[in-house]
Amino acid sequence: MDGGEPVSGDGAAVRRRRRPRATVTGVLGELLITVGVVVLLYVAWQLWVGDWIIGAENNVQGQELSQRWAVGDEDPALVTPAPTPTPDASGDPAVEPVALPQPKDGQRFGVMHVPRFGADYKVVVAGGVTKPRTLDKGEIGHYPGTAMPGQPGNFAVAAHRTTWGAPFSLIADLRLGDPIVVETEAGWYTYRFRNLEYVTPQSVNVLDAVPQASTTPDGERYITLTSCSPRYSNAERIVAYGVFDSFRPRAAGAPSSLTSAGGA
Repeated sequence: MDGGEPVSGDGAAVRRRRRPRATVTGVLGELLITVGVVVLLYVAWQLWVGDWIIGAENNVQGQELSQRWAVGDEDPALVTPAPTPTPDASGDPAVEPVALPQPKDGQRFGVMHVPRFGADYKVVVAGGVTKPRTLDKGEIGHYPGTAMPGQPGNFAVAAHRTTWGAPFSLIADLRLGDPIVVETEAGWYTYRFRNLEYVTPQSVNVLDAVPQASTTPDGERYITLTSCSPRYSNAERIVAYGVFDSFRPRAAGAPSSLTSAGGA
């Protein structure tokens, strides 16, 4: 036969199979599968793709702020005259850090650089630790009332470890001696990482002038970075401590920790 339907061995035509009728259960199952896929895609966006995009945008904003300061386009409310460097015993410039005023809630005053987190890590630091004004904008928030960069006491900050760009996603990767640099219109304040600690959310003494100590502050200068732990949970807090290393006025250029390989 030419062009005919296939036949069975006994010559009977193959019967067409009836298309199964759609049932309520089947339709509901398909809808649930579709919803599940959409939810998974949304979660993936929130946890990975969205974080990457927001993080990249945050670094760009930090870079733009640094460039504004470099060309003298500072915020008039925060302008502080830079001191003249004087040599210390080693011949290197020894400069007393410029004292900055406490920022208003949401007011941008700095950019944090952490070479361990990548050469392009430049995240804005702003006043306050509220979600709508700082943290959920992908910024690093300064705890009100704690010391400002380079001043005696504890310069304490917070940021997300997941979502909203996750500025502190790599906080657990810090190594002894790593530079943590806070850039402002006055210059660069360099701290050196010392150790990590895991505490409960109620452990507010990590924000003390001398972190986790009840004794009278001795004039030392610290930095404390706080974030949630473990990842995707707020059951605990991960805390990174550092000690002040040096201040470099803007006129002297960026510190070697940001211009040399490794930053050590």
